[in-house]
This record gives sequence, structure tokens and C-alpha cells, in this order.
Amino acid sequence: MPLMFDMPLAKLKTYRGRNPKPRDFSTFWKRALAEMNGVKPEVEMRAAAFQAPYAACTDLYFTGVRGARVHAQLVRPKERPKTPQPAVLMFHGYHGNAGDWSAKLGYAAAGYTVAALDCRGQGGRSQDPGGVAGHTLRGHIIRGLDGAPDDLLFRQIFLDTAQLAKIVMAMPEVDAKRVGACGGSQGGALTLACAALVPGIKRAAPAFPFLSDYKRVWEMDQAKDAYFELGDYFRWFDPLHEREQDVFTKLGYIDIQHLMPHVKAEVMMAVGLMDTICPPSTQFAAYNKIKAKKRLVIYPDFKHENLPGWSDKVFLFMQGL
Repeated sequence: MPLMFDMPLAKLKTYRGRNPKPRDFSTFWKRALAEMNGVKPEVEMRAAAFQAPYAACTDLYFTGVRGARVHAQLVRPKERPKTPQPAVLMFHGYHGNAGDWSAKLGYAAAGYTVAALDCRGQGGRSQDPGGVAGHTLRGHIIRGLDGAPDDLLFRQIFLDTAQLAKIVMAMPEVDAKRVGACGGSQGGALTLACAALVPGIKRAAPAFPFLSDYKRVWEMDQAKDAYFELGDYFRWFDPLHEREQDVFTKLGYIDIQHLMPHVKAEVMMAVGLMDTICPPSTQFAAYNKIKAKKRLVIYPDFKHENLPGWSDKVFLFMQGL
């Protein structure tokens, strides 16, 4: 195996993260969920332009926190089941969108409902109402960082995952006790955040999750690629790093590692040990805090890239819902 740029595997398996956890972290997320539960979702469904002979494809819209109209692709078997069946939530990578409709048809053929979120303000159809103070030019990690913690954009996106789960679980054709979640990179982070915020999620399959252990990223000099905005923020708004501790503490509200003790789902997580975009140590910081049943699928030679066989493993894993 090539020399890893991060920690040895033995150390990764015990690493617990560097980014500080705010003292009121639990209260923060209880308040956030209360806000989400107080929003009337005003769900709207429209037949999508793309259709398949055995699947109904629907554009689903709902109102999220702060008034955003959020979009998701909904794919269901055309023949409604006599009894409720499983569902899978899908989350996409940073800056992207829900992707092609055809990628969900395998689950529909197996009788599953699939809901794939478009993250607000990224490449899909969801709205980003804005309204935050400070820097908004590039990067969602730091969007809202100069305001109250409740203004952090990833707070709202994490809540969108939970609200989508709530909507799907209430569908008459879905068995609310048999819902899974999956995604890679940002999608991996959102998979884990959703599983933490919605204890009813049964299985979660994240790959190389993003949004974890920001301070470790900074100290490794990996604030580039997916995390480049951290460097931008310090260069523009705190060039002497006089507020560094406060900045990383506030980012702790949206650091997925701190949510992991709340995960109840069975987790299967993929990690590439040569990943320089989301360093392995940052991923292990989250994984090592999961108390539920879990297992790792380790790709020793792979970076932040397509992982051979992973999609098939996820499909089989979700067959256990």
C-alpha cells in the first residue's frame, strides 16, 4: 500500500477529533429541531418530465426552515404496494444536485420509494433565501458564520434532511421503520446528520463524509478543494487569527462528529485512505463516535473518487431494511 499522508490506520481507529464542541451543542440542536417541527411543510408534488414504465417520478417541494422552498426527486413504484414498503433517502455531493432520475430506478424496481434532496443554494432546484450577515461569496461552510449560530447555512441544510425524512416517513406507502439514507462526500455528511437528527432512520451508508473535524483539516493544511473556504475566511476576515478559537467553536455546531452519539441507525461507511479532500482522520473522528452497530469498508489505495463496488454494497445493504 502507498504511504498514507494521514495517520497510520491503527491510530485512525482510535482518533476522536480536534474541533471544539460548543457547550450548548445539545440545546442548539433541540432548538433547531423544534423550529423545523413548527414549520408547515406545504408539500407539493408534480409529475416530472422524466418517467419510466414501472416507476412514477415526481418533483416534490416542501417549505423548510427560514421559508425556503426545497426540492427533492421522488421515485416510487408505479403500482402502489398493498402494504408499506421501505424507502431510501439520497444526498448529493457539495455544490451538486440530486442527479439523474435513472440512478434511482433500481430501488423503485425493488419496490422502494426513493427521495433525493437538492441542497438549498447548490446545483439543484431548491431555494436559498439568504438573509445572513457577512461573507456569502463562496462556500456554504462559512455562510452565516458572522451571525448567530442559528444562521449557519449547514444548520438549515441538516434540518432539510430531517424534514425530508419526516415527509417520506409519513407517506402511506412507506414503512416508517424501514427507511435508509446514503450519499458520498457532502452526501455522506448529510446521511450521518440525518441519521442523528432522525433516530428512526434504520440504516445509513455514507462514503467519505465531508463536514467533519474542521480544525484537523486546517492543521493538516488541507483547507483547499472542498474546504478552501476556511482559508478564504481567515485571509479576509481574521488575518491574524485573533478569533481562531471562536471560529472553530462556532463551526462545531455544524461538525457532524458531534452529532454522531445520537445515531441509532446501523452504519456501513466507506473510506479511502488516500483521500486528500476529506482526510481519513476527519472521517474517523465521526465514525469513532458512533455508538450504534457499524462497520467500515476501507479502500486503502483510493482517494476522494469513485469506489469500485460501493454502489452495489449500498444496494445490498438497503435490501436489509
